[in-house]
Amino acid sequence: MTQTASLPIIPVAAVAAPDRRASGIVLAVVSALAFSSSGPLVKPLLEAGWSLSAALIVRMGLAGLLLSPMLFRVLRRERSFLRRHWPSLLAFGLIPVAGCQLLFFSAMQRMPVAVALLIQYLAPVFLVAYVWLRTRRAPSVLVLAGSAVAVIGLVLVVDVVGARFDLLGTLFALAAAVCVCVYFVMSERTGDDLPPLALASGGLLVGAAFMALLAVTGILPFAAPAVTVAFHGVELPGIVPLLFVGGVGTTLGYALGVVAVPRVGSRLASFIGLSEVLFALAFAWLLLGEAPAPIQFAGGALILVGVVLVRMDAGAVAVSAPVEPLPAGAAPDSR
Repeated sequence: MTQTASLPIIPVAAVAAPDRRASGIVLAVVSALAFSSSGPLVKPLLEAGWSLSAALIVRMGLAGLLLSPMLFRVLRRERSFLRRHWPSLLAFGLIPVAGCQLLFFSAMQRMPVAVALLIQYLAPVFLVAYVWLRTRRAPSVLVLAGSAVAVIGLVLVVDVVGARFDLLGTLFALAAAVCVCVYFVMSERTGDDLPPLALASGGLLVGAAFMALLAVTGILPFAAPAVTVAFHGVELPGIVPLLFVGGVGTTLGYALGVVAVPRVGSRLASFIGLSEVLFALAFAWLLLGEAPAPIQFAGGALILVGVVLVRMDAGAVAVSAPVEPLPAGAAPDSR
């Protein structure tokens, strides 16, 4: 009787982890692509007379409703879900969803759009600093180098030469960057107890309701006239691009984003999110005829190099921040 050597058993998790990270990177890139369509498509609508509050209510509300089946599914499965997780849903809706939009556009009204974008997209650097402070472990040379290269590329892409400085606008933009950080940190902490898509749907609906409250009380102006907008000479009813932004761009952006972040970690996901700037330039070129300058192409290349450097770091593929579950109450009721 012959004996054969036993084959080594490879843990399933060890095999699945690289696939999970690879799929997370793909989802994060597609999420950035989806988000990037919003600016070029909504800009002509705002210029035609729509108020920001009206556009955001439609955008957030439509996306929240399209993702709501996932939220209702969790509510049916667990009767205590809202009682346990309402602080997370409220925080996600008020900070990353509504707060980020309001703060960014407030900054944009006081300073050039390029400067506001540059400050808001410093969020990945803020996350690196946050993890450094929380863990008291200095980032690797690759992460520091990737951060520096990505920021230089971002400066070239948004073209801030000759821009004026405004203190209040800068504070608004910095606060918007913090909101972006909260988005990545909260998304990273989702799981079986609080599914990512349920968090996204609940947050979007809360954000839409908050914007509607600001509009109804007169804190923010509300206007939604029947207008037409033109893209490369093709005229469309104004509501058409907005429905695309809400139904496709925002829905896919949040849905894929919150699923991707737990797979790759908040730090790497935030650096991949910088590709949204590049995709936005491409959409503005295709839809509005705003051709990027050669220096912006160079900046885009540097952003990609920065993302690759962060990805090469061994710690960037793991959980990038001390992960704690989002706040909840008692254990779920059994059915």
